[in-house]
Amino acid sequence: MSVQTQRAYRAVGPLLAFPVGAGKEVRIGTLELAVFRTSDGGVFALENRTPHRKGGPLAEAIVSGHYIYCPLRDLKISLRDGMVQEPDTGQARTYPVKIEDGCVHIEVPE
Repeated sequence: MSVQTQRAYRAVGPLLAFPVGAGKEVRIGTLELAVFRTSDGGVFALENRTPHRKGGPLAEAIVSGHYIYCPLRDLKISLRDGMVQEPDTGQARTYPVKIEDGCVHIEVPE
């Protein structure tokens, strides 16, 4: 028998509060996220921690297309699935995002 976690979308602010081509830190309870808005209109949410041992804030990453570059180790990370690109390895946790009525909503565990 598996235990399922309840999930819900939480509003984190108006779309205009998220600058294109940059990351912004968002907190939902104890969860710390990095939200990125790409030049083609995409909005992505990842755990605000780089996927290497020393960890650092991903919200400070450099955005290029649908990838970000870790500010500490220059890891190239996909915004779509959080996968670190070769030759490096690892993964940042991602969270589903939707835009409703000009507001950004992120799906998180309750």
